[in-house]
Amino acid sequence: MAVLNKIRQRSLFLILIIALALFAFVLADLFKNSDALTAKSQNVIATVNGKEITREDFLQKVEIAQRQAGPTATNTQVMNRVWEQEVRQAIMESQFEELGITVEKDQMRDLLRTSLATSPEFLNEAGIFDENKLNEYIANLKETSPAGFQSWVNYEKQIAANALNQNYYNMVKAGLTGTLAEGELEHQLEGNKVDLKYVQVAYTSIPDSLVKISKSDISEYINENKKQFEVEASRDIRFVQFNEEASVEDENMIKEELNRYKKGQLVDANGRKNVITPFAEATDNEDYINSVAASDIKFNNRFLFKENLPEEHADAIFNLEEVQVYGPYKELGYFKISKIVAVKQIPDSAKVRHILIPFLGARSAAPQVTQTEAQAKSTADSLLAVLKTDRSKFPEFVTEYSSDQGSVSNEGRYDWHAYGSMVPEFNDFEFGGKVGDLGVVKTAFGFHIIEIEGLKDPKKAVQVGTIARKIEPSEATTDKVFRDASNFEIKAGEGDFETVAKENKFTVRPVNGIKILDESIPGVGNQRPIVRWAFEKDVEVGDIKRFNIPGGYVIAQVVAQNKAGLMSVDDATARVLPILRKQRKAEMIKDRISATALEEIAAAEKTSVKTATGINMKNPTISGAGREPFVVGAAFGLNEGETSGLLEGEKGVYAIQVTKVTPAVKLENYQAAANRVEQQKTSIVNARLYNALKDAAEIEDNRAEAQIQ
Repeated sequence: MAVLNKIRQRSLFLILIIALALFAFVLADLFKNSDALTAKSQNVIATVNGKEITREDFLQKVEIAQRQAGPTATNTQVMNRVWEQEVRQAIMESQFEELGITVEKDQMRDLLRTSLATSPEFLNEAGIFDENKLNEYIANLKETSPAGFQSWVNYEKQIAANALNQNYYNMVKAGLTGTLAEGELEHQLEGNKVDLKYVQVAYTSIPDSLVKISKSDISEYINENKKQFEVEASRDIRFVQFNEEASVEDENMIKEELNRYKKGQLVDANGRKNVITPFAEATDNEDYINSVAASDIKFNNRFLFKENLPEEHADAIFNLEEVQVYGPYKELGYFKISKIVAVKQIPDSAKVRHILIPFLGARSAAPQVTQTEAQAKSTADSLLAVLKTDRSKFPEFVTEYSSDQGSVSNEGRYDWHAYGSMVPEFNDFEFGGKVGDLGVVKTAFGFHIIEIEGLKDPKKAVQVGTIARKIEPSEATTDKVFRDASNFEIKAGEGDFETVAKENKFTVRPVNGIKILDESIPGVGNQRPIVRWAFEKDVEVGDIKRFNIPGGYVIAQVVAQNKAGLMSVDDATARVLPILRKQRKAEMIKDRISATALEEIAAAEKTSVKTATGINMKNPTISGAGREPFVVGAAFGLNEGETSGLLEGEKGVYAIQVTKVTPAVKLENYQAAANRVEQQKTSIVNARLYNALKDAAEIEDNRAEAQIQ
């Protein structure tokens, strides 16, 4: 009982002990499972002015952008593009919220009315925008196509964002004015002029070898100008590249195979000779090229002028007779043999007008396009029937129906243009017809109603059939490259990377200053895996790894791990050395000059006294010396006849004497100059406003921690 009483008396103490034990248990679990501590950084890739950009939303937008960009854009390029868009949106939205700028429903309708004013789908019989048609279109889209409706919502958001941006920029511009005082100052900067005599002692008069700059001098300069030399964490690597390239033997085998098609004699896998039709005697050239020879480049039935043929071989191919064969020849990574299939006269330029009827899914179709392919074809055929009886309606139909904004203002017309300028189907119709022809042609953009208005300068063109073999390494060659790379990886891991490379006559390529979000390795291209590996936590200086790259291998080694902070002395030397040299040379020149008169200084320095006239502050340039703002500024601080002391300029040390001062003509009113000042201010808003907002924004970039790249 006594024990229980003691426990009751110390209950608060026991509660605290238990709480601390539980807290320690939770902390231990958190440190054991670091994912719990980094959950936010894994889920939030950035915070911009307090606004979070989530991983899921970001990657969803990247996926959409990647589809739009196509295969030519790398994943990292697309991610960086989306990143900039998201940061910009977050920065601007914080400004809109702070100022209370919004797009209300009525304004949104006005914006849509303006944007869709020329879209036939939303015009009534009088050709005026009909809001009811728009409402009907949106309602129908919402019911029948969730993807289409989401596309429309995104379209509205984009219009609203553009309007908000425009409103914001206009507000900033409206606040920028040029006062009369600023106008007067502007007038004086342009109109106040001085004439002067000067002596320039150029910095180049002292050899660089006489100026000693130590590493401690460079380090001191870096510390005095820290903001200029702040750097991100980086890695230095070096690598040896092994390329799977065709050998001379590989190329000879390819040429030998192509020659067999010329002769009509192939060799099978067992070395037996099979007789086939020689390429020159083939009648179905498309089948022969694509199927019999299985060419790496398929048959193209387009006719070519001489200038369209491979430059080095143009004369030889163009001058062949029909069915003659030329080659093998080497071009753009292929060996080829080419045959003249046909020859004819083709105009070198055409003039046409057209009406483009797009359909849902056609390339560059606007969001408001709703016609199916069949409906668009029906529309095009109907318009064609009318035009065949009355071609005067062509301009009217262009305005009402054509979606090709590049030609609408010219009545649908494309003036004289060269053969091959248009997409193949369009090109074939215009250059394969005659003046006056009118017809419907389908392309990736929709259905075109085309009228040929002119053809001129017919000349010889040839249809060329080509059997091509890509120049690729044989299996034996790729096996050898693999063995060389593997052997080097092993030996470099056991010895010195540089020494092993030299012993085997391999080229070592250094790459310094790689950042954590970089993707490109000079000489190798997009190699994000190498960058990611170099920044892994367990990778140390000296570690080596092999990477598969397109067409070969890279054996890479981490040479240095540079922490975020100030640039090292070695890295900063190239920037700092010229600055410090100039400063030291200025001191040396000033120390050796004791004279004060210009003529005496010139005589002592073995130079001459020069003159410059009409110098103003607006353009601080001295004739014979170049741009020298500090020296010009000093000149305007002197009275007429007064001589300066020694001045440190951009290109040398100067002594100047003002010989004449011409004040600007006084004006009754400085409004015109004030207007110029205002125009100068507003003209730089579009270029500089966002960058200024970005510099002032609080941006926390967690992309590396979130492992999105």
